[in-house]
Amino acid sequence: MHRFSASTESQAVVAADRRAVWGALTDPVVLPKLTPLLTRIETNGELWRWEMSRINLLGIVVNPTFTERMTFREGERIDYTHEPPMGSKEWAGAEGWYELRDTRGGTRLSISLTLSVDLPLARFSAPAVSTAMRTAMAVTGSRFAGNLEQHLEVTKRDPT
Repeated sequence: MHRFSASTESQAVVAADRRAVWGALTDPVVLPKLTPLLTRIETNGELWRWEMSRINLLGIVVNPTFTERMTFREGERIDYTHEPPMGSKEWAGAEGWYELRDTRGGTRLSISLTLSVDLPLARFSAPAVSTAMRTAMAVTGSRFAGNLEQHLEVTKRDPT
């Protein structure tokens, strides 16, 4: 088993009030509706268990489920770090943050995300696995942005 990781950072101006964006990002019922591949979130205080749909990475099908400690700075920032339950092993995890700032035209939403997964592949396959992961993350991010805008009834987005 080897651990493979991929990271992404992005930001955009969402033409919506920061409170509305915050509400969508902190709602464990809404987030799976906005995020492709995310099927469900179970919460236990600051610990959120994220359940993903099946993903095929170089012929290996994984069904990632992972637990994140969510730290909320009301209306401004969400930090998350992988924290599996005591005594358990999770084969996938995420690290990152969301940051929201008021800006002309709405809310500047900045996102940083690193996904990691343990796979029964040789370490030399890392470039191909990382490329596949980054591609999936880019498609998911783009669809998430569109779904968020639709949820917030936003019609335009500034990609800067």
